[in-house]
This record gives sequence, C-alpha cells and structure tokens, in this order.
Amino acid sequence: MNASNLYFDDVLTTHVLIREWLSGEATAPQHCAALLARFSLDFTMVSPGGKRLDHAGLTALFQGAGGSRPGLAMRISDLTLIQESAAGATVSYREFQSLPGAENTERLSTVVYEKTPDGGLLWRHLHETWAA
Repeated sequence: MNASNLYFDDVLTTHVLIREWLSGEATAPQHCAALLARFSLDFTMVSPGGKRLDHAGLTALFQGAGGSRPGLAMRISDLTLIQESAAGATVSYREFQSLPGAENTERLSTVVYEKTPDGGLLWRHLHETWAA
C-alpha cells in the first residue's frame, strides 16, 4: 500500500468513528477516547463558519456531542494528496452530511497530518469550508 492510501484510509476511518460517536451508534467512553487519540495535542481547526478550535475545544466538542445527531450519514469523496513528506502530508476531501428531516450539508476540507516517530498518523490541522 502506498503512503497516500494510508492517509486516505485514515480520513475514511476517522469519519466512521466520528459518525458512530455523533449518531449514538457507539456510546462507550472508550470510543470517544479512540477518536480523540487520532488528533495531535497541538491540533487546530477552522470550522466552516470560521470558528477556531484547539485540542481542548475539540475534546469538549466531541465529549459533549456523543449521540447528539441520531441518523447521521456521512460520505467522503474527492480525496486528493496535496503534499507528502517524511514529516506528514496534506490531504483535501469533500464531506457530505445528512440527517433525517434536515437539509444536507457539504463541505470542502483540508487536513494536515503529522507522523509520529513510530510512523503513526495524527491530525495536526483541519480547515473546513462550506461548499457553494
């Protein structure tokens, strides 16, 4: 498997964990902990509305949102490797979300990965923008 597939696989599996947690499919505190372990302690994010979050803010967000979006469906497409180096990579993708009875949303996202000394991947930065 080439390195770009490792990043793409991580985007996809991270979003499965997010969907399971937010939809209430997974409710064990260990699930939230496993999800949060994918993010660097130095993590930063810009949400589609322009709000900035750090790791503490992301932790509070996920811990408070478990099960808050029953029926949530998510789909990821257009994965693109923008840059890759020994230190990590930058990947962009398109994210679609839907909830029963609600308007579907679409966002364009870019994640910056950092590699740990043992070769693990951590989300270092995420920037999301509402798709036009």
